[in-house]
Amino acid sequence: MNQFSELTLENYRCFHQRQKVPLAPLTLLVGENSTGKTSFLAMIRALWDVICRGTEPDFKGEPFDLGSFDEIAHYRGARGGRAETFTAGMRLTEKFDAEVTFGRQGAAPVPVRVRLEKEGTWIEARVRDSQRFEIQLGSYRGEWRIDAQYEDYPWLTAYSALSILDLVGKLLFNWTHESSNQGSRPDIAPVSGSLAYSLEDWYEHWYLVQSRYSIRSGGYWPFASAPVRSKPRRTYDPGRATPDPEGDYVPLYLAHMYREGKEAWAELKENLEAFGDASGLFDEVSIKAWGEATSGPFQVEVRKFGKKLKGPHRNLIDMGYGVSQVLPVLVELYRHNFSRMYLFQQPEVHLHPSAQAALGTLFCRLAGGKRQLVIETHSDHLLDRIRMDVRDRKTALNPSDVSILFFDRRELDVQIHAIRLDEEGNVRAPDNYRKFFMEEVTRSLNL
Repeated sequence: MNQFSELTLENYRCFHQRQKVPLAPLTLLVGENSTGKTSFLAMIRALWDVICRGTEPDFKGEPFDLGSFDEIAHYRGARGGRAETFTAGMRLTEKFDAEVTFGRQGAAPVPVRVRLEKEGTWIEARVRDSQRFEIQLGSYRGEWRIDAQYEDYPWLTAYSALSILDLVGKLLFNWTHESSNQGSRPDIAPVSGSLAYSLEDWYEHWYLVQSRYSIRSGGYWPFASAPVRSKPRRTYDPGRATPDPEGDYVPLYLAHMYREGKEAWAELKENLEAFGDASGLFDEVSIKAWGEATSGPFQVEVRKFGKKLKGPHRNLIDMGYGVSQVLPVLVELYRHNFSRMYLFQQPEVHLHPSAQAALGTLFCRLAGGKRQLVIETHSDHLLDRIRMDVRDRKTALNPSDVSILFFDRRELDVQIHAIRLDEEGNVRAPDNYRKFFMEEVTRSLNL
């Protein structure tokens, strides 16, 4: 199963001390407001950009606008000052770790150090300044280092450890594949044969990881949802159904599936209606097209059944706001070319507690295999349903497949506590976990 299993943070926004926290097929982020849960999600996508796609991260890309370097690097007040760099890392596979240090280029954060390690063999690219950079290679067999000038490699981008790493990959590939009768080898020649063999194995694994996760290689990119989805409209005009954080594309996608893919539409419709029934939100979803032309306007309608009678078809805009807010979550999870990783912010927004619980069951059913879900939530109903479903073996999800990360504010810092479920669905958590809820229960019982 190819999923990220660990995240490292240091000097990043409210996370000062270096922390390593586990990720699972289903990871839940819980804690008070403004404790860094959204920043946590944003860093997952930023690392994906750097490591898997080989691009500069966009810390202002929707739905995460983290601002400039000064808003992102940890700040401890007048005396403590602002961190000069911040670091984040991720375990991509069982044997492959990546870590990126970001520095300042003008007002923007850019990678100034990238380190990739596989079973003790590592490679690191480090920017020294706008003119110099450093490359390090090593394993238990030995180490090698070179200091170089950007002017010697004019195609490289100054202040970009990413471009240096790409150069190292090319040099390493050439050195390990060049025959002895082709003359002198590239700059990487000082590496011993045994170390080069280990690095060649590492390079091929890195290429495999990039091929697996890169969107350019037919892979995928994490889908990140906005905390509040788009408002419904009474009538829509057809257009291009390109996924977006707010779910503006969802009505267009539904209409496209209805008009173009009959079998796929039937499957999607069945999945949506199964959740609608389980949550009590709706029993039927349909498209009302005006005219036969695919370019004609359309409406999205839902229907609620009674015990004996089927209710009328009602326009989406005339239903409770919860239906339009959860529909983008459902469609994104069920669309035919789904992502492999989801970064959801408060998917339970505007939902009744029973619908929030049903959402927990849905996440249990879909997490694992090809899908990894990281969910920021404030819903006890969603959490409790997940605990009970795992305990009662309602799905294939095991206790080890669920990670609850509790974001605990400590003065100016936030400490992330990793909480696991046991076989009975219980959690062992810090004393202040759910402290507010326990105090409310105690008060309601007049104890």
